[in-house]
Amino acid sequence: MSSTPHETPLHGPGGHSDAAGVTPDGATWLASAGTYPRSTLALWEEYPDAPVVLPCGSVFDVVNAPAVFGRRMLDRLWDEGPGSGPVAVFRGRMLLFAAPGTAARLPTLLGWEEWGGRGQAVPPLLYHGTGDAVTVPALNGDRSPAPAGARWLVGPDTRQPWLPGPEILLWAAVRAARSAVRISIFPPTDQDAKVYDVSRRR
Repeated sequence: MSSTPHETPLHGPGGHSDAAGVTPDGATWLASAGTYPRSTLALWEEYPDAPVVLPCGSVFDVVNAPAVFGRRMLDRLWDEGPGSGPVAVFRGRMLLFAAPGTAARLPTLLGWEEWGGRGQAVPPLLYHGTGDAVTVPALNGDRSPAPAGARWLVGPDTRQPWLPGPEILLWAAVRAARSAVRISIFPPTDQDAKVYDVSRRR
């Protein structure tokens, strides 16, 4: 794991950390994944509420998890690990943006961990890498209605955001699976209310 997490906070109104929105630099980074970055940026300039389909494999890969399990992974990353890269929600699933190559490597690592063995609560994870594409939410996060509940939980904020690799996501997935089998005596909380402070990335 040679990459170093970005440590510059993303500031919202009043100077408070706001992990949902996408900065202009973050939009430039997202657009760079496409064949025609300038056209993508021009589209967003005119229609900031428009979701866009972007290819994976060169700028980022995506690990696609069911929402509840993805939230557990995200909590592990922020509570016990180095933080996360950009994270979005789309059609009831969580998209964790990862370093290129993660989609090819992570399934093998999970297989070595006997992923899906008896007694483990294992949801279906999808991996989007070279040759795949994903729909990313509009740039403005929660600030306007979005189709299919599409929104950013951790918006990209720089032209070179830190992205977790397969080993880090393996670590988060294994711990999320372990936490899934524990029985809680507490009622579920409003998970969507949690905000991840990008200034805490280590």
